[in-house]
Amino acid sequence: MEDNVAENELENLLDQLKEELPREEWKPWPGGRKDQIEAALIDAVLSIQANYGSEGNGVRAAVNRYANRENAGGTDLNDLTRLVEMDEDALQDLLNDQVISGRTKASAIKEAAAKLVSEGVRHAADLDVQNSSHKKAYTGVHGLGAVTWEYLGMLLGKPGVKADTWICRFVERATGRDVSPHEAKSLVMAAADRLAEDPTHLDHAIWAYERQR
Repeated sequence: MEDNVAENELENLLDQLKEELPREEWKPWPGGRKDQIEAALIDAVLSIQANYGSEGNGVRAAVNRYANRENAGGTDLNDLTRLVEMDEDALQDLLNDQVISGRTKASAIKEAAAKLVSEGVRHAADLDVQNSSHKKAYTGVHGLGAVTWEYLGMLLGKPGVKADTWICRFVERATGRDVSPHEAKSLVMAAADRLAEDPTHLDHAIWAYERQR
């Protein structure tokens, strides 16, 4: 069982899922950004304290603007060196992003890209979410942390759980106590295992449900 989670809390979570969010009502996982590490990195960082939006606004629209920018040249969005080399002000204007921890998200994206490239991560296939050096390159950037590191991997097709506010709230209602992001992740991962479901798909279903409550 994931991180030896308490059996009674796991059962409570499974009961809550059965009652409030049966499998046939899950919102489908939109698919992430597999093999598009530039798009995945931008998406992960912009998702911090943000409205994810639709194709025409929010995070999705910002990633689309980056993908469709002038002189993009039909790139496949899978080379972090392009982010490293891009002018920070131009990236900021393109993303029209927010400030996190006293800095623009554009600056955090560029710094994370540079640090990942320095660790040999240039393309999506180079990233290993279990590699401590890769994780440190990302979480060592001021304003970025373990939750969006997990999400970056999920966007690239690695099964996981982004234990943000919505996931934690759902789990807290099931357990009747405050939970840390790590505890929430462990319980949702264990629930996915018990249900024989992809944890990424369960994560998205809970996230979509809880934020609409």
